[in-house]
Amino acid sequence: MKRVWWLAALAAAYGAVPLLLGADNYIMSLIVAAMVIGCVALSWALLGNLGGMVSFGHSAFFGVGAYVSAIVTVKLGVPVLAGLALGGIGALLASVVMLPVLRLRGPYFALAILAYAHIFRILATEWTSLTGGSGGIANIPGLPTILGYDMSGKTGAYLTILTIVLAFALAYRAIRASHYGTALRAMHDSEDATRVVGVNSTLLKGLMLMVSAFMAGVAGAFNAHYINFLEPDYAFNGLWVTLPIVAAIFGGYRTIAGPVVGALVVYLLDQLVFKTLIPTGHQLVLGGLLVAMIIFSPTGLLALLRRKDHA
Repeated sequence: MKRVWWLAALAAAYGAVPLLLGADNYIMSLIVAAMVIGCVALSWALLGNLGGMVSFGHSAFFGVGAYVSAIVTVKLGVPVLAGLALGGIGALLASVVMLPVLRLRGPYFALAILAYAHIFRILATEWTSLTGGSGGIANIPGLPTILGYDMSGKTGAYLTILTIVLAFALAYRAIRASHYGTALRAMHDSEDATRVVGVNSTLLKGLMLMVSAFMAGVAGAFNAHYINFLEPDYAFNGLWVTLPIVAAIFGGYRTIAGPVVGALVVYLLDQLVFKTLIPTGHQLVLGGLLVAMIIFSPTGLLALLRRKDHA
């Protein structure tokens, strides 16, 4: 029965949403933005749930992925789809530079990753010959035409980011179900105990950091080709950290679907409801909603809905 529900949800996502909302560019643009946030939220949740690490610096991976893809497509003429993959690889390589901070734990690790995000933003600003500096990179190629369908439009962009998120969700599921996932979950209970039985906790954490970085980098690369412009303050903006964290916690970061569902609910509520009711300071309502969710359902929205179904 559960599989039937998921198949129905996928059918609705790929069929009903474009059919019913495809003509409304504003709504589709909000959904695409929410899916980008959901992709970063999924990568953040993977690192937190499997890696046991809280990151405040995912904007580093998002920004690096965006810049790598923009540079190779604009200056080297690399096809956009290859640029998306190279953006993810660029973010992965950026995470390799961060591996020494794996020795840190808790807030110290989170703050160290945040510091790296600031370093990459400064590099993007100062390395003007490559990145264009504060002036940014304009005329970034849009998404290509695939099988005769222009993916650069709102509906095409939605289908592209939906496919990316689905692929990452399936990868997350496969990792969690593997023996690596079992070892990572065991580390949460006692990292020292898992080391005694031969589990290399540092290596596993490093792998989760790299996978998470790749996912966030692809999201950043997609976003660069979606908006066709990039500059440092946007690419490395703190919102690419705070919104995904809020979305992941709201939806349920220990589930696979929770971060994506949370991003859709949180972002669309904020833009369509709260912003209309309270044009200034509407994010305060969002903060209050998150606090209420943490109090009444610390495990997130999906867990709350499941409890109501069983009640």
